[in-house]
This record gives sequence, C-alpha cells and structure tokens, in this order.
Amino acid sequence: MQYAYSEWDEDLARQMMEMIGLIGLFHQLLLMTNGDVDQAFRLLKELQKRGLVDSNLNLDDFRQKLEEENLIRQNPEGGYNLTRKGERQIRSESLEQIFSSLRKSGLGDHGVPIAGLGKELLPETRPYEFGDPPEEIDFQGTFRHAMKRGLDDLRIKPEDFQVFETEMKTSCATVLLLDISHSMILYGEDRITPAKRVALALCELIMTRYPKDDLHVVAFGDDAREIKIGRLPYLSVGPYHTNTKAALELAQRILLRKKQTNKQIFMITDGKPSAIYEGKELYKNPFGLDPKIVNQTLREADACRRHDITITTFMVARDSTLVDFVERLSRTNNGRAYLTSPGTLGEYLLVDYMRNRKKTVR
Repeated sequence: MQYAYSEWDEDLARQMMEMIGLIGLFHQLLLMTNGDVDQAFRLLKELQKRGLVDSNLNLDDFRQKLEEENLIRQNPEGGYNLTRKGERQIRSESLEQIFSSLRKSGLGDHGVPIAGLGKELLPETRPYEFGDPPEEIDFQGTFRHAMKRGLDDLRIKPEDFQVFETEMKTSCATVLLLDISHSMILYGEDRITPAKRVALALCELIMTRYPKDDLHVVAFGDDAREIKIGRLPYLSVGPYHTNTKAALELAQRILLRKKQTNKQIFMITDGKPSAIYEGKELYKNPFGLDPKIVNQTLREADACRRHDITITTFMVARDSTLVDFVERLSRTNNGRAYLTSPGTLGEYLLVDYMRNRKKTVR
C-alpha cells in the first residue's frame, strides 16, 4: 500500500477537531431532546448566541454536512429526522466516549480478537494432554523444552509438547432495564440522558464486538415494555411510578426463551419500587418502602436466582431507602449492586459486562 504525504495543514486539522467536538455536542443535545433533530439545532443556535459555541462556526453548513452524509434527512413537514446511519453514529460515539474515560482511569479498552463464542490463546502454557487441538500447540515452547536435554538429542518427544492456556468466550443473553419514572428528571437533575447513553454504548459494544450475544432493552415506569434498540435515542421520561416487579417479570420471560447459558439483568434506577399491578389495577405508594410492593418485587428477584439469572443494579441516587432496598434485592438474588452517579455510570456498567463474559478453561 502506498501513502501520499503532504505538508501539515493546521487550519484543516483545527476544522476537523471543531467538527468532532460539534458532533459530540449535537449528539448530547439529541439525547436530551429525545431524538428531536430540530430542537437540537435550536439549542445549538442558542448556545452559540450565548457564546458557548464558537461564533465562527456556520451551523447551517454543519446541518448540510450531516444531510450530505445521510445522518439526518428532511421530513415532509420541512423539519429533520435522524436516519438509521445517524442512530448508529450516536451508538458508536457513545461507546467511544465511555471507553475514553475507561482508558483515562487506567482500565483500558477491552477489545478482543474474536467476537462471540470461541477461544482466545493466553500467554501461559501447560503440557500437552490427549485431545488438545493442534492449533493450540506452542511450537517455540515445545522446542525449548526439547533443547533442555542438550544439543546431542534434539528429537521432540511426546512429553515435550506444550499448549497454550485458553480463555473461553461464552455468549450472554442480557436484558437492560431502564427506569423512566418521573424521578429520573426530578429536581432538575437529568439522570435519563446518561442512562440512555450507556444503553446505546452497550448496544454498540454487543452488536459490533460480540455478535453472538443477545441484548434486549426494557423501559419501566408504571409498567414494563420492551423497546427496539433503534428507539433508544427517542426514549423519554413520563409521569410514572417505579414498577420494578413488572420489569423483572418481563426480563425473565425474555431470558427464559434464550438458549445462552449465561443470562443476566442490568437495571439502572434512581428510585425505590413504588408500584405493582393487582389484576388490572395499579397499586402505588410513592412514600417509603411499602411492604406489599417490596415483598412481591423481592419474590421476582428470588425467581431470577432460581433460574440462574443474575441481577446487577446501578443506583444513580443516594436515597437511603433505595440503598436499603437494593441491598435486600442483591442478597435475595445473589447479585451485585453499584452506587454510582450519572457521570460514572457508563464506566461501571461496561466494565462489569465484560468482566462477566469470560471464563478460563483448561
């Protein structure tokens, strides 16, 4: 392959960095406006008027560039919508943003050479055993082992063969539960936007690097419903209570249909359970921890445990009653819980996902 080198263009480099920064800001505004492209552009212009965006940037040219690259398209009403390519770009940028923070914290990128079900060779070796596949033989280690007998006898004997240890990549079935109750935007604190960004990043991670894995997204408020991955940017908070029981029930129904051995639930929430259905009637109590609601929710957590489904809860609030409930839920399910904040939510979630995908085998 041949490369053509030219003089470094400082202006071009600056324009490219400005474009990258502008796209990142545009994506953030899209998530905050639930995928409303026109509103996101209005906010961009408002930020520029306030001096928070470079006044030299031509936002009309930026919009035209997005349209030319098929990231947005004009709708019959004269406004703009995201395209599927635009939705994919948000997922990709979300994943890169979270992995950038992981690298800064010293955890590094967790990319692997083989996606989905398979084996990865480790640097450690062991003696060959009958039945080991030939592609796992460490030929250099085998020769070194034979040379220990000296130069007079360089014949390779069966006991000289060494094989690499391997790491089995097991496929996972995961349900991500997203709390869309009113408290996710209560008191002026936006918790739903970073939660959506994490969900988008997790989707991109699985779809591009672990294609044999299975991911489903469930939004829960008064009730729980599965949503398509492509609809994540458009997800909005409603005037809902928190029906954690319904979310766990739906997650179980989804996972019990799956063939994967590893099944897990990730739940992002900022509120204690405050509602359950009794028949067709919604029983709700937003004050304290209602024993009726709590007991039925913990019963679902125990059912998950009996089906070998692990629940990992990410709390994006420090309410003492929420912490108390999540501790009880984790004990019941033998699961895990993290107290985090919207700013660090993505780091904890993605690290935990990838740590629980691998198992060393002999």
